[in-house]
Amino acid sequence: MLQYQTLPVTPFQQNCSILWCDETKDAAIVDPGGDLPRLEAAVARLGVRLTQILLTHAHIDHAGGTAALAKARGLPIVGPHPGDQFWIDGLAEQSRMFGFPPAEAFVPTRWLADGDTVAVGRSVLAVRHCPGHTPGHVVFHSAEAKRAFVGDVLFAGSIGRTDFPGGDHATLIASITQRLWPMGDDTVFIPGHGPESSFGRERRSNPYVAGT
Repeated sequence: MLQYQTLPVTPFQQNCSILWCDETKDAAIVDPGGDLPRLEAAVARLGVRLTQILLTHAHIDHAGGTAALAKARGLPIVGPHPGDQFWIDGLAEQSRMFGFPPAEAFVPTRWLADGDTVAVGRSVLAVRHCPGHTPGHVVFHSAEAKRAFVGDVLFAGSIGRTDFPGGDHATLIASITQRLWPMGDDTVFIPGHGPESSFGRERRSNPYVAGT
C-alpha cells in the first residue's frame, strides 16, 4: 500500500509529499520546491529509499529544488507534461522574481502524458493531464490508497490561479470536472497548498466548482 507524508516547504508553504511503498520502501518525492535539508532529513527519518522525483508542474515553489536534488542524489525527474517546458526554462527568472534561492532549469528524464502510469515500488500511480493552472500540469492518483496529489489544480474551498502565462479558467474547470471527479467522491486529495480535502466535499461546498 502507498504511504505518504507531506511537508510544507518554501515561503509559499507548498505541500511537498514523500510517497513510499510499504513493501519495498522505495520512495518518490512530489514537488520538491525547496528546503532540501528538511526534505533529506524527512527521507532519512522515514527510512525509505528515494528513487525518483515527481513533478505536478514547474512553478518555482513546486520545482525550485528539483535540479539540485536530482544532481545530489542521481535521481530521475519524472514529469510534468511537455506543456510546462517554458516554465522549466524560466526557473532562474522565477527564483529572482519571487526572492527564492537560485534555481536551475533541467530536462525531465521522462515527460508525462494523460493516461501514463508511474510505479513507486509495487504501488502504481495513474497520471492525468490537468491543464488550466499551467499548460503541462499533471495529477498523480493512487486508486488503491484513494489519494490524489493534485498540485495547484484544486484546493480545499478554492481552485488554482489562472492569471499566470498559459493559464485558462475554463480549461481548469474542465480538468477538475472531467479528470478529477471521476476518481470518486471518497478520494482524498493533497493540494499544493493548505489542508487535504475530498473530491466529494469540494463538489458539495467549493464555491468555484460546487454542483459540477
